[in-house]
Amino acid sequence: MPVLADYLTVDMVQFKKEAQDWEEAIRMAAAPLLAKAAIEQQYVETMIENVKQFGPYIVIMPKFAMPHARPEYGVNKLGLSLLVLEKGVTFESEKSANVFLVLAAPDSDSHLILLSELSSVLASEEKVSALIAAKTYQQVADLLKEEAK
Repeated sequence: MPVLADYLTVDMVQFKKEAQDWEEAIRMAAAPLLAKAAIEQQYVETMIENVKQFGPYIVIMPKFAMPHARPEYGVNKLGLSLLVLEKGVTFESEKSANVFLVLAAPDSDSHLILLSELSSVLASEEKVSALIAAKTYQQVADLLKEEAK
């Protein structure tokens, strides 16, 4: 049974001061998944094209974006990567995000448990604020461990 903490390992979480723009933020956020061959470059490009085509639907709540695309665009295995930016990036619609959680799902159901766990994290303003303010992997890991209980 996949749990967030099993996927968001130290090598999948990054903390950066800023990104030039939202496109660079998506590329930075996806880099660990590319490095592990969980996704192909085409997946990254498709996530960016989707935002250009459909607008910033990936900003699922203030300061929190979840870039993703359909599995056939280059997902090799289930994976998550997290980027926390000190300075958020703004999308064309004035929406902005500091946290980018890239989801790579190889099919339509293997990621549902992860999404269920994630939604309970996102349902807590306190946890979302803690995630946005996180500066170290340990802070993120503690937050996820708390959720897994």
